[in-house]
Amino acid sequence: MTGTPHPSGPEAAVLDVAGRARVAAQDLALAPRARKDAALHAMADALLAGTAGVLAANAEDVAAAEAAGTPAAIIDRLRLDEGRVAGMADGLRQVAGLPDPVGEVVRGSTLANGLELRQVRVPFGVVGIIYEARPNVTADAAGICLKAGNAVLLRGSSSALRSNTAIVEVLRGAAAAAGLPEDVVQLVPGEGHEPAKALMRARGLVDVLIPRGGAGLIRSVVEESTVPVIETGAGNCHVYVDAAADLDRALAVVMNAKTHRPSVCNAAESLLVHRDVAAEFLPRVVRALQEAGVTVHGDEAFAAFDGVEAATEEDYAKEYLSLDIAAAVVPDLEAAVEHIRRYSSGHSDAIVTGSQEAARRFVATVDSAAVLVNASTRFTDGGEFGFGAEIGISTQKLHARGPMGLPEMTSTKYVVTGDGHTR
Repeated sequence: MTGTPHPSGPEAAVLDVAGRARVAAQDLALAPRARKDAALHAMADALLAGTAGVLAANAEDVAAAEAAGTPAAIIDRLRLDEGRVAGMADGLRQVAGLPDPVGEVVRGSTLANGLELRQVRVPFGVVGIIYEARPNVTADAAGICLKAGNAVLLRGSSSALRSNTAIVEVLRGAAAAAGLPEDVVQLVPGEGHEPAKALMRARGLVDVLIPRGGAGLIRSVVEESTVPVIETGAGNCHVYVDAAADLDRALAVVMNAKTHRPSVCNAAESLLVHRDVAAEFLPRVVRALQEAGVTVHGDEAFAAFDGVEAATEEDYAKEYLSLDIAAAVVPDLEAAVEHIRRYSSGHSDAIVTGSQEAARRFVATVDSAAVLVNASTRFTDGGEFGFGAEIGISTQKLHARGPMGLPEMTSTKYVVTGDGHTR
């Protein structure tokens, strides 16, 4: 009789780090806030002290990416400098200053039979994060997971492997120096797709998996993982300019949502304009967008302007992450909502209007993680919401939706206290 074959190669290496993370998570669950905060400050200090080494490793990644012909926007997300490393350290200190969610009583009561019932926040245990390009995510994710009492397994893209390795080495040493197990932070070993797939299949060792990146990465993790996944969102975000909009306000919102930082998930990718204000608003918004370097992909009404490209079905469904925007004129609010429900990724969608009734109907019928009224989609962010930090923006409907701060990085358990009660 043959036994179950033992894993080998990349799978064995991933299961090894996952098993070590599980042991570390058990120790971390007992750590008081003071020890976790001390570790976060130690990590920040170590990053600053180790800046030269981190930047040297990052320079190798950037050089390799440039030699491979990687687009400039991706290289910008990959590149670190002293300011960005300092920002990573500052982020860790900010997380240290936030309230500890572990042990918070979500609700509690004394039952009629005298039993005391409390629902309290507890860590997930081991969190796996699969992400692309940006090495600053390595420090951000490690800090947020640690504060919430979770060990973290980090799987960045191969393009940032040297950078991520250097950062994780610094963080692990600082955690150990602060009295925590160094395995609370680990980089998933190996190159290529197999280690990521092994992480997705490590059910029982990894409690939850969070993908951060483009639509292709997120779809792959959601479809292939046997570990529970919190789906963070690609952002096909819309701005709808209603018939009752103040057009100066609408122009400011559209320009901020599209051009403030076009390469992020809360940037606007689509513009909808009510036909009653189209004659006045379209010339203004097209001119402003084009002057800012934005290529407009529009329907017939927009395509009447020089330089506007005819929009395709793919344009309306696309997350550009660039200075491009899809645009259309709609007959009414209901048509705008219909368009959004068809094409939106469920991330962030905004209305600009002076009508409370229009705002109410938009909020009630647009099914997205964030719905904004007279405000830019760029505000959908943990820091802007006052959460202090975020692990990502969830577009799913289970457990967490929208910017995921520290409370969203916990689960709950019921603690029932009696005095010899029997049923």
